[in-house]
Amino acid sequence: MLYLLFYLFKPVLWLVFRPRVYGNKKALSTKGGVIFICNHISMADPVVLGAISPRIIHFMAKKELFDSKIGKLFFKAFYAFPVSRGNVDLKSIKSAIKVLEDGKAFGIFPEGRRMVADRMDEFELGTSLIAMRSGVPVVPIYMHNRSYGWGGARIMVGDPIYSDDSSIKGSRKENEQIFTQRIMNAMNRLRRELVKICG
Repeated sequence: MLYLLFYLFKPVLWLVFRPRVYGNKKALSTKGGVIFICNHISMADPVVLGAISPRIIHFMAKKELFDSKIGKLFFKAFYAFPVSRGNVDLKSIKSAIKVLEDGKAFGIFPEGRRMVADRMDEFELGTSLIAMRSGVPVVPIYMHNRSYGWGGARIMVGDPIYSDDSSIKGSRKENEQIFTQRIMNAMNRLRRELVKICG
């Protein structure tokens, strides 16, 4: 019900955040299971991504946000599920894979925390683990670090990346590290492209 209201208020969100989307906009409509990854600069990032996406995005959210009854109701209503940060949370990973197996869209911030500077932190391996186990494409999205100023949100969308292109004859962790580096490189390319446009 709350997500229905969110979609009804999408025009209002566009007026509030004034998003401009560049790059491969069609990737936001990727069919079937897909992982949307984005750099993390604000608590409002999931709302902005939800506003620009034609699909419902299921997000992970830190488990502390579910501690209160209101928080639990609110975030579950928006198809979010809790994750324990700093640990390998197998339950959350299984929940994410189930979302993808059901052909739905899953969103994650691979840095694991918000970064206010115009740079990205190292990516955690969880995104690669989920992508490689589910076999779905990863769509990289970069949001300008000044997206919540007067200029509005500026977002660059990249091409889908497939984890099976990163397989080597090594350990699972080696494959995850290689794929993690691939998506980090893709995100950095999007950052440079967006800086050229927006400064």
